[in-house]
Amino acid sequence: MTAFTINDAFMKVLGGEWPLAQSIFVRGIGVVIFMLCLAAALGHLRLRLPRRDWMLIALRGVCEVAAAFLFISAIFNMPLADATAIIQTLPLTVTLAGAVFLGEPVGWRRMTAIVIGFVGVLLIVRPGFDGFSIYSVYALLAVAVITVRELASRQLSPKCPTMLAALGSASFVMVGGGLGSLGSDWVPWTPTAAWAISGAMVTVMVAYFASVATMRLGEIGFIAPYRYSAIVVALLLGVFLFREIPDLPTIIGASLIVATGLFTLYRERRVTAE
Repeated sequence: MTAFTINDAFMKVLGGEWPLAQSIFVRGIGVVIFMLCLAAALGHLRLRLPRRDWMLIALRGVCEVAAAFLFISAIFNMPLADATAIIQTLPLTVTLAGAVFLGEPVGWRRMTAIVIGFVGVLLIVRPGFDGFSIYSVYALLAVAVITVRELASRQLSPKCPTMLAALGSASFVMVGGGLGSLGSDWVPWTPTAAWAISGAMVTVMVAYFASVATMRLGEIGFIAPYRYSAIVVALLLGVFLFREIPDLPTIIGASLIVATGLFTLYRERRVTAE
């Protein structure tokens, strides 16, 4: 989670140097090469999959492209900690979407936690107030499309390796960035752009490797709460790198998101155990 958040910080720096599509495309080249090597090393390059799995991988890819453009646009233009806190509502939105679209059982405790978590989002976004930004809506839309991606992931058959699905998404993002960059002039490399894109590539590779290793070796119920460490890292990076000081409503909203997310994960673990 630290590596993913530092990657976001590098991309935020890059936002002052390169257009969005160029940034996504160049980073995507490094990500796809790394994930291709990692998938091959793990023996996950199994191309004989049911047609339904390929359709779901394509759906995940489209969602990933939309999420990348929306979320990176958000971090280019709003405080890093705010965008990170909003994206951490995913456990809440996935739980709610699973209940609505997949018929998964959700009790009143988790439903209450979801409502409180969304109150936390409103404290950060603050529609109708002076602190409101359209880029907060971009972050919310990113949550929506990532939720669709997660629902698609749940429908993949056991024959589809996780790394293959992730590689498919990364490839879609790279191609999407390349196509998007065709409509704008390419900006030359500057020293700042060079170290920012290099840092983004390295940290996202570390993040992917660490997350795959964690999911292969760790117990999901134990490791899932660590996703919220990203908010702490984003807060520190925002303060020391970008001079972004969060106000009280943002801190309260982020705290509500973390608390309700942890409670939701706890309840899901209890329900599964029962």
